[in-house]
Amino acid sequence: MNHSTDAHQSDARSQYGRAVTFRDLHAGPGPFVVPNPWDAGTARILASFGFAALATTGAGLAHSLGRPDGANQVGRAELLANAAAIVDATGLPVTADLESGFGERPEDIAETIALAAAAGLVGGSIEDSTGRDEDPVRPLGEAVERVEAAVEAAKRLDFPFTVTARAENFFQGRPDLEDTIRRLQAYEAAGADVLYAPALPDAAAIRAVCSSVSRPVNVLMGGALPLSVADLGALGVRRISTGSALSRAALGALTRAAREISEHGTFGFGADALPYAEANALLAARVPTAPTAPSDDRESDPAP
Repeated sequence: MNHSTDAHQSDARSQYGRAVTFRDLHAGPGPFVVPNPWDAGTARILASFGFAALATTGAGLAHSLGRPDGANQVGRAELLANAAAIVDATGLPVTADLESGFGERPEDIAETIALAAAAGLVGGSIEDSTGRDEDPVRPLGEAVERVEAAVEAAKRLDFPFTVTARAENFFQGRPDLEDTIRRLQAYEAAGADVLYAPALPDAAAIRAVCSSVSRPVNVLMGGALPLSVADLGALGVRRISTGSALSRAALGALTRAAREISEHGTFGFGADALPYAEANALLAARVPTAPTAPSDDRESDPAP
């Protein structure tokens, strides 16, 4: 018996099952939250709370590596190694922040999607930012070509890889809702499975985005917007991510503790720390995994 071949087939079926699970979450009865761990440990902790899927965070990873977030601060290999560790830690469906796709040519975007799939991911986002301060958002035609390349690369896989297209206007300091909607509509026409405009300013903007497209919309939460999961669902949101908010919350606790020690010489922060035994228990517990789809379901359950 060829054990390596059996293991490869088992891994492929497992990834197919995770991919179908993730795809189908977007068609559920209400919105779902896909929180963003930044390493294997935080992935396992989040999985223990029953989240059905996870997403990576580029900013959280950069900060954990001692770097600021920004263009070209984290390389593609580093990002995908982090994503693979998060996949391996839980067995849940994981989608990744693939930044702007790590390349200027559509072929580069296609290669990134293929490598993301090889890392065990079942989805990924491609943004329309350039990484250039003087010209932060790509021309629409160029951005559409890149989304098309991601979609075509995803179609060549043997499982339904969920492509999310991100319109970065608001995140890049360009509060142009009309152009953001125009971009998301173009990305939908290019075949993106999920549409995403981070940093939308209020409920009205979120409602306008959701009502302007027919594909599922992801909204970033964890900032100042006082909206609940139920509120977002009523606005038409299908998926909710936290971006770097959880990692920054952890950094906030760390800096407050360090400030207390350095400025006051006290250690009161320990009262709010996760107890040692509880931390060990969370990381020792067996975490749930996504169901494995039977191999003979591949033809009867195609990607949308």
